Amino acid sequence: MKKVIIDALKGYKWQITLQVILLAINTYLLTCPPKIVGDIVDNLYDMEANKQTILNSTYFLLGICVLYLLVRLAWKYFETYIARGVEKDIKVKLFERFLKLKVKEIQKIKNGEIMSYFVKDTNEIRSAIYRILSHGSRIVFIFVIATFQMIRGVNLYLTLATLCPIIVATFLVVKIKKYVEINFKKAQDKFTELSEYIQESTDSIRTTKAYSCEGSQLKTFILKNRQVRQSDNAVDVFSNLLTSCIDICFGLCYAISFIYGSHLVLEGTITVGELVTFNGYIALFVNPVNWIPTLIARFKRAQISYQRLDKVFALEKEKITVEESKVEEKLQGDILIKNLTFNYPGMLEKALENINIEIKKGETLGIIGTIGSGKTTLMNLLTKLYNIPNGKIMIDGRDINDINIETLRENICYITQDNFLFSSTLKDNISLFKEEYDEEEIKESTKKAVIYDEISQMPKGIKTAIGERGSDLSGGQKQRVVISRAFLKNSSIIIFDDTFSALDNRTSRNFIRKHKRTNKTENLYYYFK
Repeated sequence: MKKVIIDALKGYKWQITLQVILLAINTYLLTCPPKIVGDIVDNLYDMEANKQTILNSTYFLLGICVLYLLVRLAWKYFETYIARGVEKDIKVKLFERFLKLKVKEIQKIKNGEIMSYFVKDTNEIRSAIYRILSHGSRIVFIFVIATFQMIRGVNLYLTLATLCPIIVATFLVVKIKKYVEINFKKAQDKFTELSEYIQESTDSIRTTKAYSCEGSQLKTFILKNRQVRQSDNAVDVFSNLLTSCIDICFGLCYAISFIYGSHLVLEGTITVGELVTFNGYIALFVNPVNWIPTLIARFKRAQISYQRLDKVFALEKEKITVEESKVEEKLQGDILIKNLTFNYPGMLEKALENINIEIKKGETLGIIGTIGSGKTTLMNLLTKLYNIPNGKIMIDGRDINDINIETLRENICYITQDNFLFSSTLKDNISLFKEEYDEEEIKESTKKAVIYDEISQMPKGIKTAIGERGSDLSGGQKQRVVISRAFLKNSSIIIFDDTFSALDNRTSRNFIRKHKRTNKTENLYYYFK
């Protein structure tokens, strides 16, 4: 995860450099108005003699304000551009990582937790980068530049006395910040639980309505939502305590300035204008001092989010390519399974035990078994969704572990039993977003899947957009849209995993016969429950 963030920041290094330079110029411009106003106050004692000087100072003050506005607009643009760009790059890397993870790792993560990674955690990191680059740099520049101006232009002892409360405020911030971190971690966990519950509830909305479970689900949601509110309230309490400490200490700064500063004016050590200038410099510390607790809280939140995302990037990913192996474009389809025994990671019970199968190119095999007997497991192993020992599955005389995963899966068309459809067009769902198929090829595959006539009656035909998970289609329509993928893809091995459950037996047999007549060199593996 550390490398991901560093690489993302490197992509914007010249924008970051320019932003820091603009922030330094912006801070220096902020210190100019107090000095100009102080000079004007001193010149007011002899207004007639200093009239032109006062006017010139006024014009100079207006010019400084215009220049400040232009510089501020520039660094604000870079600030937003960098933060959003880094967030975008992190999300891309995170999505790529999920695509490369092993199935066993993905199955350990709930949907609500995944959405929390992409929404809340990446947003926390973006916000931390945004505030560190902006607020953090401005805090440093203001403390350095403004303090230097206060010492050089007014009085050293007045400056030291006035800044003492800020040291106290910093100590309090260090003491309180750990409570912000603890409570934010609890709030983050409660938010994840609520997200997971909402995800499950929306996915099961039909079942909920069918069994009239709305009342119980609403009660559970109210309870979880109340827990999120309580956790967030605890974070807000400690965050507000930090802010209150800063405000009190800042008020003490002003009190010291007026009391001690007035004494120095009466002694003639400084002028009234210099005291006005000094108070103007103090005003510059208002926002930076108030930003300190927010910056610390944001950093702690980002640290927690970083740790969560770091665990994702540490998960085991698939080994896509095999070293020193010949990448084949086309497999023939001869399959040999020898003494295959498999159990899922962390499970003692065997999902498959001593399986021996030999299938020659062009043959069809039907697998029949009860629920949980390992039929889908065997299909998953053929597509190498899980690791298996060497020498257990051979394709074209080669160990499946010696074949590149991309080559293996490109030569296998696996129609899964869940009939998953994307919330996109029918064309995209059948072609799986690949540009290599033209519209006529896709239409031909729908004809073979006996879904063409129904698609033709839709408003935009093959370009009709369907709802999430194909909610606009019936169960049989979903299956036939998914089956049309098998007719479209030129694969050596075709696997139908309980794909005909919503179809009658005659239609199922016609599909198999039609596919064998069209693709005589391919293997079909299917089963009926």
